[in-house]
Amino acid sequence: MNDSSPTRPAPVLDIWCELQCPDCRSALDDIRALRARYGDRLELRLRHFPLEKHKHAFAAAQAAEEAVEQGQGWPYVETVLARVEELDRRGEPFLVEVAGELGLDAEEFDTALVDGRHILIVDADQAEGKAIGVTGTPTYVIGGERLDGGKSQEGLRERIEEIADRLLAEQG
Repeated sequence: MNDSSPTRPAPVLDIWCELQCPDCRSALDDIRALRARYGDRLELRLRHFPLEKHKHAFAAAQAAEEAVEQGQGWPYVETVLARVEELDRRGEPFLVEVAGELGLDAEEFDTALVDGRHILIVDADQAEGKAIGVTGTPTYVIGGERLDGGKSQEGLRERIEEIADRLLAEQG
């Protein structure tokens, strides 16, 4: 018997994040744990919400989009977040250097930051975030529920898992 029923799209967890944000770095363990637990049954989507108080955040968001284009979105994001202080100190040269460390086309990163090819994606994310009430990072949205991790990460992963498990169960 041929089961030709279409596979349902995985539930989506939007992670509103800023790559110069120490709280987002703290969230890395939760993000890794969620990825390990759900694999491709839960789509983790990085959404950009650069904050004005961090002067390299907007460039970092653009660099992350270039990393996605080059097939290394999450590894790049995790590497930059793990070294937030270095981004604070060094700015754009650091973003290009990380690309090279990960074996990405660093020259293309440099060009992307100069020509601004990813600005529209970052701007659109930021506008959508503001429209749904995101005020800080990290903020998670899953199953229509917004969870603010900027004040405290306490209990957030458990709450996300509860919602994800429910959404997956509803899919059957």
